[in-house]
Amino acid sequence: MKPMHDTKRSIFTLAALALLAAAPLSQAMDAAPASGAYAASGIERPALSPMNPDADDYRETDVWGRIRSGYAIPDLNNALVTRHTQAYAAHPGNLSRISGRASPYLYHVVSELEKRGMPTELALLPVIESAFNPQAMSSANAAGLWQFVPGTGKDFDLRQNMFKDERRGVIASTDAALSYLQRLYTMFGDWPLALAAYNWGEGNVQRAIKKNQELGKPTDFDSLAELMPAETRNYVPKLQAVKNVVANPSQYGVTLPAIDNQPYFTTVDKTSDIDLAIAAQLAEMSLDEFKALNPQFKKPVIIGGERTKILLPKENAEKFHINLAQWGHALSTWTTHKITSARVTISQLASKFGTTPEVIRQANNIPPQMRLKAGSTILVPKTSASNQGDIAENIIENAVLAFESDRSKAKRNASRFKAKAGTSKGGKRIARNTSSARKQR
Repeated sequence: MKPMHDTKRSIFTLAALALLAAAPLSQAMDAAPASGAYAASGIERPALSPMNPDADDYRETDVWGRIRSGYAIPDLNNALVTRHTQAYAAHPGNLSRISGRASPYLYHVVSELEKRGMPTELALLPVIESAFNPQAMSSANAAGLWQFVPGTGKDFDLRQNMFKDERRGVIASTDAALSYLQRLYTMFGDWPLALAAYNWGEGNVQRAIKKNQELGKPTDFDSLAELMPAETRNYVPKLQAVKNVVANPSQYGVTLPAIDNQPYFTTVDKTSDIDLAIAAQLAEMSLDEFKALNPQFKKPVIIGGERTKILLPKENAEKFHINLAQWGHALSTWTTHKITSARVTISQLASKFGTTPEVIRQANNIPPQMRLKAGSTILVPKTSASNQGDIAENIIENAVLAFESDRSKAKRNASRFKAKAGTSKGGKRIARNTSSARKQR
């Protein structure tokens, strides 16, 4: 994901998902035969043709024009497409807002599609998946721009641990999504069916194809639609509707924010741990701006390593390097601590590591009225007695965090409540909130 746009403004706030995007989920892949239904037909599948590497990527001044020029999926035209296109036209502000959120990412997505010889309208798929919100999370635990569920994310080498979730990272998730889509296209030889499989699961699409084949029916998307759940049945028509609007926004009363046809961000390799706040400070960005480009980092410390890449606007990357060279303090102020007994309290931990219970809870997302289970690994501030080095790789990969209700605290609170409700200042029993009591007041 190497999008672009030269304005920081409200893009980085990543507002709540727009009403328009229904957020269908990329379902976990079903177990399915290695050979797809298309291969079984004996027909030679269309090939993906990478763009000429010598072609001028900057021939368009605007990314939208670049997307339009690369449309390659045959148009779908049915009642659902009409309905969804009309919905975008009826609420033009929704797509405009989603496009604003997309502006830092689109250049990168389009570039990656062109490198692979894939249709550029696929860059619009996150509009349907997540409304271009990298922090989007579905009820099925699908995350990020491309809405990978955990299992499919692991299949495509998207790391998910206590410290980061690469399903949210723009570069890693885009690479995984395009690889998955390529695999599905190779399997089915048809982009609408590949998209249906991305949403519904390849095994489900294969079974639907087999069913229609047995009945002597066609196996194109429209012919299979009646076998699909409503979400998948609407999925491809929604993408076609977005294509229609992007192709001619003025026709539908939609204003798309201009997105310059040049990279918005660059990558900075970070091989050592660094606090999120310190990284933002060195880049001379607000913490919210920094997080908007780096949503994969889940904790207040970024774990370094060969795969760790920080995304920064070009000018901020230059500032980062200059300020880093002059930085005379520790880059990371956090380390880990393993809980060996469930009896230890947050207050005790805070006292041990010279901080407050609120800091411990916030750093580790510990809900109120919950306590840590034994075996949990938590982030704590470094002290003079703490390990001053980077967090070890084995801890990163194996750390777990588990909570349970603090029943003892709940009991104490309940006892105090009963005492307060049932006794007067003098210690005598008083009437509860009965009708007679209310009349006397």
